[in-house]
Amino acid sequence: MTDAFVFDPRDSRYKFPFGAAACGTEVIFTLRPLRREGFVSAALLCHCEFAATELTVPLPAVGDQGDLFCGTFTVPQQSDLVWYAFRFTRRDGSIVCFGRSGYCHESQLQRWQLTVYDGQSKTPQWFGAGVTYQIFPDRFCRSRLPDPVGTVGDRIVHRDWSEAPLYRPEANGEVTNRDFFGGDLRGIISKLDYLQSLSVTTLYLNPIFEAASNHRYDTADYLAIDPMLGTEEDFRQLCDEAAKRGFRVMLDGVFNHTGSNSRYFNAQGYYPQLGAAQSPASLYAPWYQFHHWPDSYDSWWGIHTLPAVNENEPSYRRFVITGEDSVVRHWLRRGASAWRLDVADELPDDFIAAIRRVMTEEKPDSFLLGEVWEDGSNKIAYSQRRRYLLGAETHGLMNYPFRTAALEWLQGGDAANFKETMETIRENYPPAAFYAAMNSLSTHDTPRILTLLGATQPPRDKDSRAGYHLSPAERFLGLQRLKLAAALLYSFPGSPTVYYGDEVGMEGFEDPFNRGTYPWGNENQKLLRYYQLLGHLRAARPSLQSGDITYLYANGGGLVLRRQSGDEITVTALNASTEPLELTLPWETSLATDALTSQQFFVRDRLLHLCLPPLSALILV
Repeated sequence: MTDAFVFDPRDSRYKFPFGAAACGTEVIFTLRPLRREGFVSAALLCHCEFAATELTVPLPAVGDQGDLFCGTFTVPQQSDLVWYAFRFTRRDGSIVCFGRSGYCHESQLQRWQLTVYDGQSKTPQWFGAGVTYQIFPDRFCRSRLPDPVGTVGDRIVHRDWSEAPLYRPEANGEVTNRDFFGGDLRGIISKLDYLQSLSVTTLYLNPIFEAASNHRYDTADYLAIDPMLGTEEDFRQLCDEAAKRGFRVMLDGVFNHTGSNSRYFNAQGYYPQLGAAQSPASLYAPWYQFHHWPDSYDSWWGIHTLPAVNENEPSYRRFVITGEDSVVRHWLRRGASAWRLDVADELPDDFIAAIRRVMTEEKPDSFLLGEVWEDGSNKIAYSQRRRYLLGAETHGLMNYPFRTAALEWLQGGDAANFKETMETIRENYPPAAFYAAMNSLSTHDTPRILTLLGATQPPRDKDSRAGYHLSPAERFLGLQRLKLAAALLYSFPGSPTVYYGDEVGMEGFEDPFNRGTYPWGNENQKLLRYYQLLGHLRAARPSLQSGDITYLYANGGGLVLRRQSGDEITVTALNASTEPLELTLPWETSLATDALTSQQFFVRDRLLHLCLPPLSALILV
């Protein structure tokens, strides 16, 4: 920032406490302008966005020199976003303002953000502290070759597990995603010991409810497991067996739209009862907005197979949220411990808040996660500022900013930019939400991390990307970078989330190439052991689970994180450049041990001197 010596919101000498503030908290602001500026008074200028109020807080001069201004601001008693800056006055009465870009006229102020959240709202600790494993159910493991007869939609089943997914559109130009491999719940159950070897504590499943497509984001029946995945009893058994191993199950809630072939819309008459597309008298007709019945209606991003629902319709809310056997309640009662809300930007705030209330009533330690791709503390969606993290809605969000910043650094960017991006998130998020973020390197909506880190000249056309495999040289580079990325992932606050198969070197560009089948029997065992070691470290060290974070170094390819919980300290030192990196770090004991290799380093005069080889990582304990 400009003139950092006047005010730095991340330095406790200027603002205390750090970052977001619970409702009613006293925040101390201190300004340190140069004496030559001749200021005789100062004030804090606050705009409370949701309350639509303006506040001015005097910051009296303190000390003998008259160049220090300090005051206390008691933040609002209701959650809000407070946008603040400062105003100085000189002895002659002239006024100058100070904001993010330095001194300026008040009309040009760029303000800082102060998130005010409900400090009484509780966030379950189990999610952010542990490791999450994401499974695309059709592609992880199958217990038998399924029979598609009698299932909704025209399904094709691959007999060969190792085949590539279909990707070309049909004759009408539509991509239907109707090819299935038959991964199922019993297959997942059979691999729970494998997941335990990765120290998994949360199993996140992409949609498992009956649907026409292989991705199942076009829900056909919210209260039925897709028959090719198994039964409700299989789901109960999955949750029970997972609990025996110490981890929980998160379900994907797709509540903004349904499938056109759902029992609610029923465009092709698959279900016996009348759907909204069959009769305006259908019980489900109020759920949808028709422009011309039955062939023109609101849909998700204009995709006609995904008719959008009206989340404000009372009967829909009762069905999904508040009813005695609502969708949310039903699956919590059958063993789920968490919900992930698909396209949270397109769900009303009070709809999300209602889900949170019902989850708390039904299972007090259940966890609600939102799919948001940007900084969720100040997100504007459809011209509306959102309130995801202020205490009444989600406990945490998918941390896509982490993935974006990490990728940029790993591909040759400056670690200082990673630090700046992540410190902005830490500053803006309530602490519980920052530590409850879902951090990932790949998801079902992004290319595989290994492909991104290894491909030096990725092809542009889809046919070429479909059959693309990294060359030996590219794969070597990609694996080196991936090990760096994984060390960062497991060392960072929030839940390190592994997209199935990343831990054994799966490749693939965008959907559906990132949704291949897990290569049972052809895993990269060396990479797998590395992920298992990282998982063990995360499970064994409280400092990695919930410790404070500071940056000891962030420049060019070098990034050093320090995590501390009580007396336990873990330091992760990373070099993403192609040149060696010399570092000198403070260290209190006579030895430092790299937990990844057991290599030990002598410490002299409480200073640890290191030379990190190119593309290497240390986790020092």
